[in-house]
Amino acid sequence: MSKIPIVISVGGSIIVPKTGIDMNFLEKFRELIQSRIKTGERFIIVVGGGHTAREYQKAALAVTKLDPEDVDWIGIHATRLNAHLLRSVFRHQANPRVTKDPTKRLAWREPVLIAAGWKPGWSTDYVAVRLAKRYGAKRIINLTNIDAVYDKDPSRFDDAEPIERLAWKDFRKIVGDKWSPGANAPFDPVASKLAQKWGMEVVISSGRDLANVKDILTGRQFRGTVIDGE
Repeated sequence: MSKIPIVISVGGSIIVPKTGIDMNFLEKFRELIQSRIKTGERFIIVVGGGHTAREYQKAALAVTKLDPEDVDWIGIHATRLNAHLLRSVFRHQANPRVTKDPTKRLAWREPVLIAAGWKPGWSTDYVAVRLAKRYGAKRIINLTNIDAVYDKDPSRFDDAEPIERLAWKDFRKIVGDKWSPGANAPFDPVASKLAQKWGMEVVISSGRDLANVKDILTGRQFRGTVIDGE
């Protein structure tokens, strides 16, 4: 099974928003991926920590002062909890182990490989970029709680406009160059630098609109932002 996999990075807050585990999303996402598996596609799904990670980090920091590495480890373990949930959902299609180290090549035969956080200093977006490179994928679909990158904060400005396409240099002006535990950027700055270096394309779109995600997977017109080029 040598077909290049489709790499999807799923924000943890899509799986576990503030209201609790989103069962509807899990069911519909599972159905969508299974329908694509039937066409012969394979997937690497990288899972973030999202709201769960931030709540645990906030609780720890409220009790005592922590080093950034300690805060990062809390987030990493939140990604692994979310990843094990998703792996269980794809029990009959996924490799039985959650991948935690993107530098190790795994000879997986199943249609789905689930991955989570690696180590302090690196987000799950970074893991997605490393895994894409390792398995020959040039595109990452990043499913978040926003439907696109905007020219200004849409929660503050009614006239904010979505951007359909951005060059990496322009996107990196928006997100900066440094990663911090619990950061909530559309795509991690360190991962962005690496994706630009390796000539990858990243699609940023809403994870809640699964009809739109299907359009992305099937090559139709979709709502979101494509980041590529220099």
